[in-house]
Amino acid sequence: MIQRDDHGGIAVLTLSNPPVNALGAGLRAALDAGLAEALADATVRAVVIAAEGKLFVGGADISEFGKPPQSPILPEILARIDGASKPIVAAINGAALGGGLELALACHARLAAPGAKLGLPEINLGLIPGAGGTQRLPRLIGPTAAFAMMLTGEPVGAGKAAELGVVDEVELGDLREAARTHARELADAGRLPRARDRDERLTPEERETFEAKAAEALKRDPQATNVAALVRAVRGAFDKPFDEAVAAERDEFRALVDDPRSRALRHAFFAEREAAKVPGLPKDTPRREIARAAVIGAGTMGGGIAMCFANAGIPVTVIETEQGALGQGLDRVRGLYAGSAKRGSITEEERDARINRITGAVGLAHAAEADIVVEAAFEEMGVKRAIFSELDRVAKPGAILATNTSYLDVNAIAAVTSRPQDVLGMHFFSPANVMRLVEVVRADRTAPEVLATALDLGRRLNKLPVAVGVCFGFVGNRMLEKRSKAGERLLLEGALPHEIDAAVTEFGFRMGPFAMGDLAGLDIGWRSRKDFGGRAPVADALAEMGRYGQKTGRGFYVYADGARTGTRDPEVEALIARTAEAHGIARRSFTADEIVARLMYPMVNEGARILEEGIAARPGDIDTIWINGYNWPAWRGGPMHWADTVGLDRIAADLTRFAAETGDESLTPAPLLQRLAAEGGRFGDPRAKA
Repeated sequence: MIQRDDHGGIAVLTLSNPPVNALGAGLRAALDAGLAEALADATVRAVVIAAEGKLFVGGADISEFGKPPQSPILPEILARIDGASKPIVAAINGAALGGGLELALACHARLAAPGAKLGLPEINLGLIPGAGGTQRLPRLIGPTAAFAMMLTGEPVGAGKAAELGVVDEVELGDLREAARTHARELADAGRLPRARDRDERLTPEERETFEAKAAEALKRDPQATNVAALVRAVRGAFDKPFDEAVAAERDEFRALVDDPRSRALRHAFFAEREAAKVPGLPKDTPRREIARAAVIGAGTMGGGIAMCFANAGIPVTVIETEQGALGQGLDRVRGLYAGSAKRGSITEEERDARINRITGAVGLAHAAEADIVVEAAFEEMGVKRAIFSELDRVAKPGAILATNTSYLDVNAIAAVTSRPQDVLGMHFFSPANVMRLVEVVRADRTAPEVLATALDLGRRLNKLPVAVGVCFGFVGNRMLEKRSKAGERLLLEGALPHEIDAAVTEFGFRMGPFAMGDLAGLDIGWRSRKDFGGRAPVADALAEMGRYGQKTGRGFYVYADGARTGTRDPEVEALIARTAEAHGIARRSFTADEIVARLMYPMVNEGARILEEGIAARPGDIDTIWINGYNWPAWRGGPMHWADTVGLDRIAADLTRFAAETGDESLTPAPLLQRLAAEGGRFGDPRAKA
């Protein structure tokens, strides 16, 4: 794991722990032994720490979190560096993240390649740096800049890192040779500059600025235990001697490892990576080349999907049935790009390049040269089958034909073609140019190489693709339908829209279901239910009155003078009461906890059925979909992880009671949920497989 090469009295220790050089127990032990030997060697004047591969160190091995620590732990290695009598220089060839950056910060100097990225992303796992990062970084670049880096977790490029003072130099040539030269110069000068010894940035003025930023962060998310811990740790840079502050940081870190929020965020991290592995789809499955795309439909969704291709450097043709709709759609896309350039998120040159990758055309014949065609037309089976029947005729052999349907049967769509092996679903989420998630829907006859190509393409488009099976609504919308039904039932039984929305936002969602419905437009769900034979008595009545939500100024709430936040409407509350009376439903009040249970438990139950049917391969896939497509609070880990924390026995018992009270047999616990509840099991257990 460590290779040592000596040149002119400089020992170069090269880390090797593919794929990301994570600082697991084995690499830590090898690094510690290598440092001890080099520092004790009389022929060695200085040490360079370098790494093989594209990364310097991708961070700690987080699979070790929550397990008994194996010595040497990273702080012990950094203490050895602190006590070194010879210069140690970090040669940062690629990403130095988390523990990797903490290792570099402890060195006496840091040189970086131009493509290096440096950051402390622990905040995204519900943690804070635990090996001195909250102390060394503030002393190097100032506590305010350091706090900002750690609070977002976003890495900075080598140039920005040099500007801030995180690295000493950005080396355009041979990085290791430059690091050896720098180490030799430090040895010649007898200098051992340590971040821990610097305090010139810890001024009263910096303290005041930092405290203002800390107050803002705590106000934004007062329940975030790791944000509060980060604030306390950085304060230690002002208030405590270095070693005492590092010990306090370590105590904060250990407490967070056992914090439920951190456990949930780590689950989400692993689940997202596990979702890339599709059971039964070997890594060496052949892929098809995707050099040109076509998108059918220039509406909001079609335009957003076209932008995804253009952003990834793939030329795309947007196809409509008539010129007016095409022109409006392309104007909308140009406007979005213009806004991005005006905000500075892309350059004007990049704006023009992306716009130039998108061409418009009228007629499906213009899909003939595309390697993939994504249909984003109206959500109606007849329309989609007609389009795919024509695409079967005009698309070139081997082209992948994808439907962006949110609900419809992909097998039925594929059946109108003579090449069902080339057909699958790619369900983008709105707005498609922003949202990460894509449900990649594997139909019964989808060829393995088509599925593999679509998953790779999703990642190429900077999306998070998750493979799912065919059923009504797939994973996300199938579960959402259960929550929507439960929300309507709650209205009739006595909870008011603002009470339900408040309970859901307190749970952690950005918006409640009725505020979200008003934002999206109540007419959308109303028309969908009419197509599929569904019924939502209150929402449908509002839509029939022309109350579509924000766009009409009235929905579940009233939006006066174009306001984005609605206010309660006595007319709606009276409508709810009349509807409940007409259905013979006695109304009562509900606590916030009762509201959450009645909304979320049916979703968990449907998730169990989805697992039983093989629509999703793993509970973590369901969690990944809900976190990234429906804004489920990541710190709760997704609906299936959250259910494990509640207790499946409790959920099963409450669902049984809900089914008896409402007469709704769909609330009866699914067999998988019943079994796990009886066994004291969890969805996260290996035995949770159906």
